Amino acid sequence: MDIATIVGILVGIGVLFFGIMDAKGGGEFINAGSFAVTIGGALCATLISLPMRRVKAAVSVAKKVFLTKVAAPHELIKTLVGFAEIARRDGILALEEASKNLEDDFLVKGLQLAVDGADPELISDIMTTELENIEERHRDGRKIFEAMGKYAPAFGMIGTLIGLVALLKNLSNPESIGPAMAIALITTLYGAVCANLIFLPVADKLELRSKEEMFLKEIIIQGVMSIQSGDNPRIVEQKLEIFLEPRIRMEKEAAKTAA
Repeated sequence: MDIATIVGILVGIGVLFFGIMDAKGGGEFINAGSFAVTIGGALCATLISLPMRRVKAAVSVAKKVFLTKVAAPHELIKTLVGFAEIARRDGILALEEASKNLEDDFLVKGLQLAVDGADPELISDIMTTELENIEERHRDGRKIFEAMGKYAPAFGMIGTLIGLVALLKNLSNPESIGPAMAIALITTLYGAVCANLIFLPVADKLELRSKEEMFLKEIIIQGVMSIQSGDNPRIVEQKLEIFLEPRIRMEKEAAKTAA
């Protein structure tokens, strides 16, 4: 579970609540009609701009923001080096049995290609194409929240214009101007909050998750190709450690030296 996302949303709501209380606000910040115009309008615009299948996938895509746990690159490298040791010791065919309990389908597919005797170039082509398809699906999921973040402020402004039209019709009653103006502006507030606290941050987090996953899959491709080529496990490790940050590489070297 991604604690940062949950903490960010909860603290953001808390900050808004504090601001409302500090402004001596209360029930006037809650208006069902304004909320319906903002969220309902943004959702309808999203339905118009994107296929239904993508919009239906919004819930499953959103789960990745809160529940996806990205593996540590050095742990993945350790796993790949372990497979290289098995292939070196027992032969490449032994990887089929060794990979049965893996949860990463992408890694399993790569190892299966190696077991089947595919050339490294063919492995690279197949897995790179798969990588591009995964990245495209990630972009499709991200577009849902980017669209909601784009349309919510616009419909907030539309709601404000609706409120202003209603206000101008009642200028003969000065006492109603203040409350009517407050209701009109609430819609803009809803649009800005929903876009900047939920929709756009979720889209940004999904983009980050996608980059992290693509990075790990690049390591898998290089690792599988190196295993297929029959490289020594130590060479495999050295090839893959290039992907790590210099700080992590230095820590690993220091640990090896100490050992």
